[in-house]
Amino acid sequence: MRICGGLARGIPLLVTKGIEIRPATDANRERLFSSLGENVIDTHFLDLFAGTGSYGLEALSRGAKQGSFVEFHRKAIINLRKNISSVCKSAKVDQSLAIIENREVIEYLKNEKTSFDLIFLDPPYSLFPQVGPQIFDLIKQNQILKKTGILIHEAPAEEKYNLDGWNLIKTIGKSKKGSPLFRLFQIEG
Repeated sequence: MRICGGLARGIPLLVTKGIEIRPATDANRERLFSSLGENVIDTHFLDLFAGTGSYGLEALSRGAKQGSFVEFHRKAIINLRKNISSVCKSAKVDQSLAIIENREVIEYLKNEKTSFDLIFLDPPYSLFPQVGPQIFDLIKQNQILKKTGILIHEAPAEEKYNLDGWNLIKTIGKSKKGSPLFRLFQIEG
């Protein structure tokens, strides 16, 4: 697994074994970031269920200004720190602009006061049915996503849900069973 584009293109990312981490494939990240294009430049992002940090690090490599990575597993944090160091060095980004929050996502969202331009949401697929609606509600209630911001949710193509107060603005990927889709949302209003 490597960074697909930007200044850190080709930098390998370490993946932690033995915990439930399902990193986004290079091809899927390339598809997403090609679609986002220049909308990544100078943004402040939030990478929820960060794991390897692949989404946020791809954003930093492609010109994001700064971001936060929320990850609970201590084993994953070790490699996340190494990945941040490698990518920031290659992309010539100050490492202090990549903040790691070693917390559960729900607890983080309950207390967060910052608003972000981009939010990457890629939870373990088995966990989303229980916590997904609460995550979307907390982001909206606490104004964690800016009015013009985009929440990018990776989920299986067959997953269907109704989220009050959210507009689905774009879907990226092919709707075939077993393949992930990216659903891009904005808050209504």
